[in-house]
Amino acid sequence: MTLSHLIGGFVRRHWRAYAASAAMLATIAVLTVWLPRQIGQMVDGLVTQRLSGAALWREIGWLLAAGIAIYFLRVAWRQILYAAAYRMGMDLRNQLYRQLALQGARFFQRHRTGDLMALATNDVDAVEMAVGEALLAGFDGTLTLVLVVATMTLGVDWRLAAVVLLPFPAMAWSFWWISRHVHEASRDALAAFGTLNDQVQETLTGVRTLRALGLEARSSAHFATLAGRAADTSLSAQRWEAAYEPAVGLTLTAATVLALGYGGWLVWHGQITVGQLTSFGLYLGQLIWPMFAAGWVLALMERGRAAWARLQPVLAEPPAIDDHGTLAAVTPGPLRAEQLAFHYPAEAGGQGGQGGQAGHAALQGVGFALPPGGTLGIVGPTGSGKSTLLKLLMRQWTPQQGRITWGGVPLAEHTLAALRAAQAWVAQEPFLFSATVGENIALARPDATKAEIEAVARLAAVHEDIARLPQGYDTPVGERGVTLSGGQRQRVAIARALLAEAPLLLLDDALSAVDTETEARILAALRGARQQANGSGHAGTPRSTVIVSHRLRTLLDADEILVLRHGRITERGTHAELVALGGWYATQWRVQQLQASLEADDGPTSTTGGAHGPAA
Repeated sequence: MTLSHLIGGFVRRHWRAYAASAAMLATIAVLTVWLPRQIGQMVDGLVTQRLSGAALWREIGWLLAAGIAIYFLRVAWRQILYAAAYRMGMDLRNQLYRQLALQGARFFQRHRTGDLMALATNDVDAVEMAVGEALLAGFDGTLTLVLVVATMTLGVDWRLAAVVLLPFPAMAWSFWWISRHVHEASRDALAAFGTLNDQVQETLTGVRTLRALGLEARSSAHFATLAGRAADTSLSAQRWEAAYEPAVGLTLTAATVLALGYGGWLVWHGQITVGQLTSFGLYLGQLIWPMFAAGWVLALMERGRAAWARLQPVLAEPPAIDDHGTLAAVTPGPLRAEQLAFHYPAEAGGQGGQGGQAGHAALQGVGFALPPGGTLGIVGPTGSGKSTLLKLLMRQWTPQQGRITWGGVPLAEHTLAALRAAQAWVAQEPFLFSATVGENIALARPDATKAEIEAVARLAAVHEDIARLPQGYDTPVGERGVTLSGGQRQRVAIARALLAEAPLLLLDDALSAVDTETEARILAALRGARQQANGSGHAGTPRSTVIVSHRLRTLLDADEILVLRHGRITERGTHAELVALGGWYATQWRVQQLQASLEADDGPTSTTGGAHGPAA
């Protein structure tokens, strides 16, 4: 869809606002054209002494009334028009936000966060200006131009009008030439701003890493380079936009010289009056606005075209996962995976430790059955496909072979909203929002009571830590939870998942930053919570749990443990069965037990410092 189709569709939907604005602009144009003609007649009346006294004041009164009417009509059409244009900006931003919310990892690997943020700000603003200001300014300028030229030709003298319009074709050609460069310069300026925005976002996100590595100076130099490039491209766009004004000035200067020369000759020979020449001069002055409007409209439209060329592919991108399911609620039951095979697409750029490289099998022949209330453990070396399996369970990706059913129903038959509402996921690197601790825990249930929030915080062994914070549960955690330690962030995320009361809990190495004593408390609490009935539409259903972990002691009570290596299940069974098998799991268990005994000999340690204070 082109920008013109976008504008046309929006105007059709909001035709009343545009029709009202157009009617006001038409009235303004008529009054504007009427004024010079009236002034010319007044001049002729004064020269011939036909206009004096009350009649003169009456004519002056009409001029003042017309000026006041023009003023209020201009205020009114701007208010109506800008309200419609702002709705366009709001619609585009909402559409962009919904689009981003539906995309998966593949999309965000191809689009930088900072550039996406720039699309929602600068690019949408440029389209908004094209839809609002440019459209009505173009209508106003065109209507004024037609009426003024028609009045100059038919109401004053067609010969004088023809001579005065001789320089205008040259101006039209210069506008076409300038507009091409404005489009290119605007495109480069928007792209440079997106790159700069991305650099700022990455720098602020990784500021602690930059400080730790002493890279502040290098980061500042890189930012200065990008800022200079953004400034240069913006300046280039402004220079080309400024070129419209000299073209207008030269054209109007040439037209004025022709009007005075040829018009004076016509007055000298008595073919037109002084009043007519005065009116013609005023009309010529009124051509200034249509000419400037033409340059302004072209600049806004070219900037809007460049912005829409960046926005449209993102808005047209199909969702990463087809949301064609019809079931609006999940009926929990056994969770089954049958002969799953999956490989990341080549454009995904590889997933590294998240399940393999692009184009290679991340999972092959994987299957399991998890009964309601059961616990499935998943272990394996880095890159074995553990996190990929969780992503398939959450429908962040779709397997190329095999299928996953829940309660006997394929996952794809549920809507994504229903499926996500029935799952609670805790990542190894949990994300906390810039809100209070309590608001982060109650993210999935904003109406949760303080008692419910404290109850899940106790289950996650984080209540005591929160109580020691300056404002308790009302303590702001800062951006991304920066004021909390890694272990505290993980436990807050676990509490958040427990409060959601989803029938399926997915833990992706969610206890990696927690010390062993706290880990034991959390696991004991989870064992008790798994057997309790749930609320929120899943009453009476015990919670099933899938745990991915590198710490094997986390999985001691799992009903079944899968050992993944190179995307395949190489061992499976309970903890005792796998230890007796003597394979990879047994070797890792012995190594971890030896490490634990050595740490015990050295005295108590904490892997995170995660219980008593903010992260450094």
